Amino acid sequence: MTDQTSNPSSLINDSTLEKTPNLAHRIKSFVLRQGRLSGAQQRAIDELWPQFGLEVTDELLDLNAVFGREAPTIVEIGFGMGTSLVNMAMAHPEQNYMGIEVHRPGVGALLKLIAEHNVTNIRVFNHDAIEVLEKRIPKASLAGVYLFFPDPWHKKRHNKRRIVQPAFAQTIAQHLTIGGVFHMATDWEDYALQMMEVMSAAPLYKNTAGVNQYTPRPDYRPLTKFEQRGHRLGHGVWDLVFERV
Repeated sequence: MTDQTSNPSSLINDSTLEKTPNLAHRIKSFVLRQGRLSGAQQRAIDELWPQFGLEVTDELLDLNAVFGREAPTIVEIGFGMGTSLVNMAMAHPEQNYMGIEVHRPGVGALLKLIAEHNVTNIRVFNHDAIEVLEKRIPKASLAGVYLFFPDPWHKKRHNKRRIVQPAFAQTIAQHLTIGGVFHMATDWEDYALQMMEVMSAAPLYKNTAGVNQYTPRPDYRPLTKFEQRGHRLGHGVWDLVFERV
């Protein structure tokens, strides 16, 4: 992460969703650079992981059991240091949130924030999001998937590593309920254009803002300090919200 049209076709049906990408051969969208854990982050992991952490196994989760209630569940992929995820969970206690992050310091930072703000409606994976989705998240179970400011892989030769690709859009569609949303945001215009191209061509989605239109930042997506600084410097931010149909 940085510091933070509808396409109906008579040939498309739910069988499209059964053709999942091969995990063994896909190009990963991240490089695991394990920064040093602070003492506070390590303590948060040691103390809170048993309560809030989830492991990757081959058994699908029972989301109602995981959260101890029945409520809409939203996944944020790549939550960074967790600030936006905690803010969303605090602002919407009626919803369940699941964060997925490969970088362990970010997991520690999130758990520390959870403890400081007494947040109960978040669960955490410290793992590759694609594997979490494939192995642990039931199909058609999520009200939303959020992907805010993913690594832009801005060098052209690295564009293939960007996470928003046709196979990824298909994987997300598998796990969204009808009416669920896939919300992306980026501060790289070139990546925004790629996101729009991929998602506009993806079956089983419609752009909630209209064909080839970006969405003004919804109130539920927190405005980060990084983003505020970008606005002051004249940098753009592009949000895309596509609904599963």
